[in-house]
Amino acid sequence: MNYLIDTDIIIYSLKGTPAVIDAFGKRLNDPKSISVITYGELVYGARKSQREEQNMARVRRIAEVFPIIDVSPAIIETFGHIKAALEKTGSIVADMDLIIASTALTHSMVLVTNNGKHFQHVPGLQVENWSS
Repeated sequence: MNYLIDTDIIIYSLKGTPAVIDAFGKRLNDPKSISVITYGELVYGARKSQREEQNMARVRRIAEVFPIIDVSPAIIETFGHIKAALEKTGSIVADMDLIIASTALTHSMVLVTNNGKHFQHVPGLQVENWSS
């Protein structure tokens, strides 16, 4: 299995949440990546924190451990297709979340997140929650 790790799961792992640490341990040899959107959210959180330099060092370490997937034209095409389809049904997914979901779909990855509700309307998206 190939996993795209969402921001909340990265934060839970940094906090040492036992279920998340255990899930990472069970999938030690499975490929795991993060979206450039997740990287941006982590940078934002570090920059607004009281321990900015310490937290930025952690973010940079995460970028060394997990490959970062950039937003590509293929991902944006998936984003546009899904966003249009969701709007026709009256479902709204925040753009950043939809780009993350589109990244997982484009690369045939399972999205690992604690925010399943944010992604529940995205057709074909496989989601796992490693925090529960």
